[in-house]
Amino acid sequence: MKVLVTGVAGQLGHDVMNELARRGYEGTGSDLAPAYGGIADGSAVTGMPYVPMDITDAASVERVILETAPDAVVHCAAWTAVDLAEDDDKVEKVRLVNAGGTEHIARACKKQGCKLVYLSTDYVFDGQGEQPWEPDCKDYRPLNVYGQTKLEGELAVSGNLDKYFIVRIAWVFGLNGKNFIKTMLNLGKTHDTIRVVADQIGTPTYTFDLARLLVDMIETEKYGYYHATNEGGYISWYEFTKEIFRQAAALGHEEYGEERLTVIPVTTDEYGASKAKRPFNSRLDKSKLAANGFAPLPSWQDALARYLREIGL
Repeated sequence: MKVLVTGVAGQLGHDVMNELARRGYEGTGSDLAPAYGGIADGSAVTGMPYVPMDITDAASVERVILETAPDAVVHCAAWTAVDLAEDDDKVEKVRLVNAGGTEHIARACKKQGCKLVYLSTDYVFDGQGEQPWEPDCKDYRPLNVYGQTKLEGELAVSGNLDKYFIVRIAWVFGLNGKNFIKTMLNLGKTHDTIRVVADQIGTPTYTFDLARLLVDMIETEKYGYYHATNEGGYISWYEFTKEIFRQAAALGHEEYGEERLTVIPVTTDEYGASKAKRPFNSRLDKSKLAANGFAPLPSWQDALARYLREIGL
C-alpha cells in the first residue's frame, strides 16, 4: 500500500510516517519545507521519501498526489494555533489552509481514486452540555475560527468523496512539537503555583497511539465519521496536570512533587488569557471504533507514562 501523509513536520504526521515504516508500507511525507527535518536529500526521518507541498496551492496538491499515486492520503496538515486564528489578519490564511487546502486534497484524491483520512476536532461542536458528542452528530456550532474552518474542511471532504474517514480528535500530544504536557513540565520547573482550568472536560490523545489507529483504518473500507482519543475516562485540564506532575515526581523528579508545587483549579473565566472561545464539553463518544472492529486506544494514563519515557523524563 502506498500512502501520502501531509503535515509530517507536526506531531501526528511524524508518527503516522513511523507507523507506516513499522508495517512496511510505502509512505511519502509532505509539508511546506523544501526538506524534512533539515535533511538535505529530502528524506523523512523514517528513511521514506519526502516531497514539499503547499496545500493552499491546488496545482501543487494535484501534481503531488497524481505523481505519487497513493492508495490513501492521511491529511494531518492544518492551522492549529487556535488563539492566533482569531486575529483579523490571520482569518483568511487559516481558512486557506484548513478549508481550502483540504478541498484541494479531497478533489485530487477524487481524481486519483484513493482513500482520504481527514483529521478534525471536537471544536466543530459548541462544547455545551455533558453528554459525549457522537461521531455522526451533525449539530455543528463552532465557537471559533479554528473550529469553523475545520468544519468547512469536513464538508469539503464529505462533499467531494465517498472513500473518506473523518476522524475527530482532542487534546493532542506527541513527541514532535509543542503540547500541553511539555508546557506544564516547563512551568513546573519555574513556578511554585500553577493555575489550571478545571471546567473544560475531555480526554487526551497520544499521537503514537492515534497513528496506529489511522493506519488500521486505511487497511479497511469502513468509511465514515469517527471519534478517537485515548481511553481512561473524561477529565479536566486540572486533573490532567495533576497526573502529569504525579507521574513525573514518581520518576524521581522531586521538583514536581506536591511538597514544592501546588496546582490550583480555576474556571475558564477566572483563567482568562484566551482570544478564542474554548468548548467546555470535549467529551467524544468513541464506541463506533469498537463497533467497526477497530481496537480502542490505550488509557491516557498509560499513554502519558509512555510519553514521559519517550521524552526522556
